[in-house]
Amino acid sequence: MRWEKRGLIYVPSGDLWWARKYASYPTAEVVDDQIVRVYFTSLDENNFGRIGYVELDADNLSRILYETKEPILDIGELGTFDDSGVSAFSVINWAGKKYLYYQGWQRCERVPYLLMTGLAVSPNRRPHFTKLSRVPLLDRTSDEPFVRGAPYVINDHGPLKMWYASCLRWSSSKAGMHYNIVIRCATSEDGTHWKAHDHLCLEPNNGNEYAVGRPWVMRDGQSYKMWYSIRSFDRPYTIGYAESNDGIHWVRKDHETGIDKSEIGWDSEMICFTSVIDVKGRRYLFYNGNRHGSSGFGYAALRD
Repeated sequence: MRWEKRGLIYVPSGDLWWARKYASYPTAEVVDDQIVRVYFTSLDENNFGRIGYVELDADNLSRILYETKEPILDIGELGTFDDSGVSAFSVINWAGKKYLYYQGWQRCERVPYLLMTGLAVSPNRRPHFTKLSRVPLLDRTSDEPFVRGAPYVINDHGPLKMWYASCLRWSSSKAGMHYNIVIRCATSEDGTHWKAHDHLCLEPNNGNEYAVGRPWVMRDGQSYKMWYSIRSFDRPYTIGYAESNDGIHWVRKDHETGIDKSEIGWDSEMICFTSVIDVKGRRYLFYNGNRHGSSGFGYAALRD
């Protein structure tokens, strides 16, 4: 596949109290044949993260129709798993409501943070979400004590399926503190109780890589396609691509990703944190550029 870049869509002006900088983790939702909504996380002046969104013209995704002036999901109370930030990763319509699966983060002393998955629900078309619980939806386990975040959920005409990022270990070296991130999967009958699969879907595949994360999965015919972000020691974030027949066992095909950083501009240092949608017969990819979303998010169209 080959993607044609269409340019930068959004970066915060810095005028809003909760969105001084960054528009990270663009999470696209097709609302109808007129509107595409893209959720994102921005940081305030103290680097606490909250979720907002913009609505885009489905005929021209560069055109912003609406922008939230207040966050639609706020940080948690002191001491909770999301007291330092919340980030949207997946939105589905389920049981007559809109379910937002988000990542909560909590700053730590010896490692930078803990990342766990939460769930918020909204009954409204133009949503303001309410958290389902003060504790994580995916909490720590003996096998996964560090990170269970970046959840992506699909309704695949059966049990709901989720792919998420999990940390095997933290380590410290001359390069600094870093995690080892893999992608796992889980299923649920009701959207709130999840059973994780033992098999690792994807993991770093050489000595330079140490993280594969932010999975985004589409059912395409008889197979599944996944876009994800790769982090390594010898280069900044880049985008990977994999395929699977069952959603559990994946084959990496990074050489087929079809998009890379630009020579100059807002995405010239790195590209990461993709979401992919089909709208009006075309497939589009939203992504972050330099400094993990400091330069905002843009999009690309799949070439025929």
